[in-house]
Amino acid sequence: MNVQSLIRQPLDEPMLTMEEREAINHGRWFSSLSPSLRHDILRCAFVKRYQDGELICARGDPPLVWSAVAKGAVRVSSTSITGKQITLTYVEPGVWFGDVAMFDGDARTHDAYAHGATTLLCVARSDFRKILDQHVELYEALLRLQARRIRTLFGLVEDLNTLPLRARLAKQLLHLCRSYGVPCLTHGEETRIGLQLAQEELAQLLGASRQRVNQELKTMEREGAIRIEPGGLVVRDRAMLMRIVESEP
Repeated sequence: MNVQSLIRQPLDEPMLTMEEREAINHGRWFSSLSPSLRHDILRCAFVKRYQDGELICARGDPPLVWSAVAKGAVRVSSTSITGKQITLTYVEPGVWFGDVAMFDGDARTHDAYAHGATTLLCVARSDFRKILDQHVELYEALLRLQARRIRTLFGLVEDLNTLPLRARLAKQLLHLCRSYGVPCLTHGEETRIGLQLAQEELAQLLGASRQRVNQELKTMEREGAIRIEPGGLVVRDRAMLMRIVESEP
């Protein structure tokens, strides 16, 4: 049980940096809350920093905190019956997670690891309950958050069953571009995906083999939609990726 990793440590930075605070405040869900609710959440929150690959919480751990990503990413994964680790999703900056366990009190259902240097803003479960008691608004806000997640999940299931790999890959690259895109200094029209994913990790997100994803990436590179570099992927033509998504049945 990885309880210790979620408890405040003396070496943790006590405050968010300006960039980290901006990521929290500009999060789509958090920015929709009233100023008083945002203030009370931030007032009782504490900061946790993790190195790349460090375990944040493990399947079976008790639900100790409600968290938001302020920097980096959180890789949510599970382990198959054969012992293979499978990545399910990456939680991006500005996104809150762990609230379901705050309500039902059940153990964590998946492992969570830092992907890159990662900063979390955490609210202890006892403080989470106090905020709920003081702000009825939070109940409705969390319901909206869950509804959005369910819509997204249904969309992913539909894509998996109706779209070919080429379209799913193009759609995933567009999502990564929106969430982690960094304009290229030398080519302003190009966007570098800041989240560095191995092709195996990208394949897991798409429910495909690494070999097939590699083939599709090379095809897109020949077409001029992307560029494959040792440090990651560069999107050269978003419109072309969108056409790939829209042209597939």
